[in-house]
Amino acid sequence: MHKGTNPRSELSYTVESAGASAPDDDTALVSSSQEGDLEAFERLVVRHQKRMLNVAYRLTDDYDEACEIVQDAFVSAFRNIKTFRGDAKFTTWLTTITLNLSKNRLKQMRARRGHEAFSLDEQVATDDGRMTIDPPSKEPSVLDRLEARDVRARVRDCIKALEPDFREALVLRDLQDFSYEEIGGMLKVKAGTVKSRISRARELVKECLKKVMEEM
Repeated sequence: MHKGTNPRSELSYTVESAGASAPDDDTALVSSSQEGDLEAFERLVVRHQKRMLNVAYRLTDDYDEACEIVQDAFVSAFRNIKTFRGDAKFTTWLTTITLNLSKNRLKQMRARRGHEAFSLDEQVATDDGRMTIDPPSKEPSVLDRLEARDVRARVRDCIKALEPDFREALVLRDLQDFSYEEIGGMLKVKAGTVKSRISRARELVKECLKKVMEEM
């Protein structure tokens, strides 16, 4: 985070299959950061960067975009660290920043690509009525075919196909292990709504994987 350096080069980005467990208590480092200690904040960056990258990547499915989101998230956190009052854990506060930036970036990405995210529940009108359709297929390359054999890649595709509200809740709970209450605070919805979204998301992923396995 030193002025004049390349921020991207300072962060060691590695996407993992699940969020790494972060220490519950960052109080000392946060307190020092609020007093202007750059080294303390850099230790927070090192401690939490991989977990934030996992959140951003799972929501955008774009590694380069996720890296930029995480960089922006830490810049925002550094600028606003004095406003952090400790009402929630630092990881919750930081994840909320990352989540909001990911949402904004995803909207920009969709605008550039000229289409919206596909929904597993999306329907189209036919002569015989309305029918549920499967995600549109694309002609795969050799590398794509190889990747398609990996079940983890298929799971990622199924998660990617979820509507944003369902995907966010599922990523924060099943991949990042936040509590329902913490997720509710981040998404500004009740814990009951979070549980409902996660339940629905799991059902949709299960249905998606069932179709995938039948095709393999």
